[in-house]
Amino acid sequence: MPDAFNGMAARDLEGVVWRKSRFSNSQGTCVEFAKLPNGDIAVRNSRFPDGPALIYTPAEVKALLLGVKDGEFDDLVVH
Repeated sequence: MPDAFNGMAARDLEGVVWRKSRFSNSQGTCVEFAKLPNGDIAVRNSRFPDGPALIYTPAEVKALLLGVKDGEFDDLVVH
């Protein structure tokens, strides 16, 4: 696997298992996550599976998930 840099093509991340939330809708509008062999986490848009993937450290993803669970981003979506 090539060195991972933010903005790399998701198709270049061979052998990873992409996961999405069970809350994703039937139109495929969701975000998918994959754990990389080095422990980092890739994120991609499921509508563009060969498009860009952003790479984050586990600490970065943990901070994001804690903020999501705490409701810090609830104002970003229309209810």
